[in-house]
Amino acid sequence: MQGSLPPEAQEKLEELQNLQETAQNVSEQKQSSESALNEAKTALDTLEDVDDDSKMYREVGELLIETDYESAQEDLEEKVESLEVRVEQLTKQETRVQEKFESLQEELQQMLQGGAGPMGPGGA
Repeated sequence: MQGSLPPEAQEKLEELQNLQETAQNVSEQKQSSESALNEAKTALDTLEDVDDDSKMYREVGELLIETDYESAQEDLEEKVESLEVRVEQLTKQETRVQEKFESLQEELQQMLQGGAGPMGPGGA
């Protein structure tokens, strides 16, 4: 069927496919960021129940390094803040991609349904 599409429609269809891939990538990034955010919030909540003088360790690659309560709390708070910003950005990007996808989809449908009328250079 794609072989019988006019070049403009074929171009829109390819753009739609690219947007669909972009939307999927953004969605996956958002899910990953939301998961990391939930983990960081849980860790921060758990930290509230720990004594200030308890021994703590943080994971650095394959190692566990001793840290203090204050550093652990600050690191987790910073992580939560940055992940909240990341999730917000990804949500906005997801919305923009979805709106563009819907707009292109509508343009393609109009192009295919009303294909009999010329949309030539002088048609404004």
